[in-house]
Amino acid sequence: MLKPLGDRILVQVVSEKEQTVGGIVLASNAQENSGTGEVVAVSEVTVGDLKAPQAVKVGDQVMYDQYAGKEIENDGQKYIVLHEKDVMAVM
Repeated sequence: MLKPLGDRILVQVVSEKEQTVGGIVLASNAQENSGTGEVVAVSEVTVGDLKAPQAVKVGDQVMYDQYAGKEIENDGQKYIVLHEKDVMAVM
């Protein structure tokens, strides 16, 4: 499993369903939405000898901006590596 470093988190991308608008099917890459996913790993940020608290934890469902982070693929599964500050909301 991948382990994020610094203040980063690893999110498993949830596939967006295609939407119809007036009978036209829009591909997921044509939709302008924020992304959603499940947090699968959180880095351990330390400040000196203290462990800094994190706003998200493994298992949280989060929403992030579509242009935030770096998409990667591991074992056929899509993930995105984000800075914790790029998470817009915990659902």
